[in-house]
Amino acid sequence: MANKQKKKSNAGVLIIIAVVIVAIFGALWFINNSSNDKKEESSSLYGDHKIKTQSTIDQLKDPNYQSIILPKDLKKEIDSGKGTFAYFFSPECVHCQQVTPKLMPIAKDADVKINQYNMLEFTDGWTDYNIEATPTLAYFKDGKEVGRIVGDQPDENFTKFLDEMKNK
Repeated sequence: MANKQKKKSNAGVLIIIAVVIVAIFGALWFINNSSNDKKEESSSLYGDHKIKTQSTIDQLKDPNYQSIILPKDLKKEIDSGKGTFAYFFSPECVHCQQVTPKLMPIAKDADVKINQYNMLEFTDGWTDYNIEATPTLAYFKDGKEVGRIVGDQPDENFTKFLDEMKNK
């Protein structure tokens, strides 16, 4: 009889522990989601677009990712005919994580605006712009792509590309 009561007591303790663990995970999930929602609300980079990935949320305050362009805005800019640089990247791409911090200062020094297109959030960009890999930096003029550079490159290659394209 004492053995049955001990088993019931152990089962009760296990149930209580399980409930506490579930409650803790639930609270952590709620806190994380609330924090992410506040980050999204405080950022206008993505307009009304509901951000899908944590890696994008993590970049919202990164100074190297403050020139985000939405798909409709990039299309409008390209269709306008004026010279437009578009940098196709993914927040989870290790090569992009290496290129962006060096490319953005190079662009600033060259007095060039680079529109950053997040391929992880806007997957239609892969087919819309024939992107095969990230990072890809492309230049559009008169509504057509006239130049592209793909992957991690020495700084000089980016400088040369920006200078050549902006003078077209």
